[in-house]
Amino acid sequence: MHPADARRALVELLQMAYSGERAAAYAYLGHIRSLRRPAEAPDREMLRQVLVEEIQHRRIVRSMLRSLDAAPDERRERKMRRIGLTIGALCRVTGWYGPMYGAGRLESRNVVEYEVAARLAHQAGCDEMAHRLLELAEVEWDHERKFRERASSHRFWRVSPHWAAPAPRSDIRATFHDFVRTDKPVPALRWTPLR
Repeated sequence: MHPADARRALVELLQMAYSGERAAAYAYLGHIRSLRRPAEAPDREMLRQVLVEEIQHRRIVRSMLRSLDAAPDERRERKMRRIGLTIGALCRVTGWYGPMYGAGRLESRNVVEYEVAARLAHQAGCDEMAHRLLELAEVEWDHERKFRERASSHRFWRVSPHWAAPAPRSDIRATFHDFVRTDKPVPALRWTPLR
C-alpha cells in the first residue's frame, strides 16, 4: 500500500478507535454503577481498572491523531457518546452477564483493530506509532481475557454463541514482525466495526 493511502486509512481507523474508547468508557462507568452488592466488589474493581486503561487509550490515540495532523470525527464522537450512555444505562437492568459478555466480544474486536492500525502505521512510515499500537492491542487482549473468564463463569455462557478466542498474546508482536518482514498487504478487518 502506498504510504499516503496507508496514512489516510490509519487516520480513519484511529478516529473510530478514539470514539469507540469514549463509548466504552461510558458503558464501563454505567456497568460499575450497576454493581452494588458487596459480592460484586471484585467485578467493580476489575471494571475500574479497565475504565482507566480505556481512558488512557483515548488520550494516546488522540495524541496519534494530532501527530498525523488529524482530529477526531465529531459526528462519530456524538454517536458513540449516545451508544456508550445507552449501554451504561442498560447495565442497570440486564444483570452482570450481558455487559460482561458484550464487553468481551467487543474487546476481542479491538485487538484486531489495533493490530491492523499498527500495520497501517508501519506502511505509512510511522514505526514508533506502530509499536505503541501493538501495546494497545496487548492491553485489549488482556481486557478480552478478563471479560471472557468472568462471562464463562455464568450459566448462560453454555447457551450463548462464543466469539473466537484470540490467538496467544505473544502472537500480536510475532505476526506484526512477520508482516514487516514479508511486507504483505494489510488484511481487511474481519468484522464491521461498531465505531
